[in-house]
Amino acid sequence: MARSSVDVRTIAELFDRRVAPIEALARNATAVARACHATAIRFHRGGKLVVFGNGGPSTDAQHVAVEFVHPVIVGKRALPAVSLTADIATITSVANRDGLAEIFAHQIHFLAEPADIALGISTDGNCENVLRGLRAAHEIGMLTIALVGGDGGAIAASPDIDHLLSAESTDPRVIKEVHVTTYHILWELVHVFFEQPGVLAPGVVA
Repeated sequence: MARSSVDVRTIAELFDRRVAPIEALARNATAVARACHATAIRFHRGGKLVVFGNGGPSTDAQHVAVEFVHPVIVGKRALPAVSLTADIATITSVANRDGLAEIFAHQIHFLAEPADIALGISTDGNCENVLRGLRAAHEIGMLTIALVGGDGGAIAASPDIDHLLSAESTDPRVIKEVHVTTYHILWELVHVFFEQPGVLAPGVVA
């Protein structure tokens, strides 16, 4: 019986740990909506989404890109997106010659345009190469969005971020879960904006 009680408490704690960060995300709905609207406007003007991150967030970057390029929901329009983590030859080449900190900034300088959107993902907000990628994006006029966790780290403190979306947790597993929810909302709201005449520009009908 004692073992059962401990197991129940442990299970409850695992769920409770995830409640507050999701509630915080809901409270920040306005900030999320603003980022989504700004993203939709850039897409409408011919821009593409450029996504990047390290480790787990590198797979998130690929996940985001494929969601936009090949929507899982039939009937939703495809939108241009690319993950800077997908080309291992380019990443290792840049890292070998210029250092790991430059792997995203280098690609942005050569692949991105001012009309594009940069989405940098960092679990703790302190990934130097993500920060440099966002800084490079800002320098050429791209819209910059950062998806971070914890206190947001150096990325949250950067003046180069147009929209900061944070998972309010110190648990990297929970942060990743909130990030997945956040970029699914990003995808969904971008499509909502495209489907509303006049939201992106006068007379626009998706």
